[in-house]
Amino acid sequence: MSKSFDTPEKVIYVCTGSKCKKKGGKELGKFFKEMIKEAGLKGRVEVVKTDCTDRCDFAPVTCMQPDNAWMPQTTEEKARAAFREHILHGGPTNPAA
Repeated sequence: MSKSFDTPEKVIYVCTGSKCKKKGGKELGKFFKEMIKEAGLKGRVEVVKTDCTDRCDFAPVTCMQPDNAWMPQTTEEKARAAFREHILHGGPTNPAA
């Protein structure tokens, strides 16, 4: 008997390479998971901890997919704003659209 393989609608990648981890990457992963739970999005949005993204000068680095929104030097404040924009509201606002 095989289990079903569910694909999340959105994914938040959090770098946990050595420099990002030292600057709060691991804690950011937990913070995003808490926001996902509070928003009732468990199973629809997933947090994936990655190895080094080779952007150490910008640690900690996060990325929201499918918007391909990369965030350097992510703080909890930036994470909260990005979560609202890319996860809750479905992507960046585009004034040209």
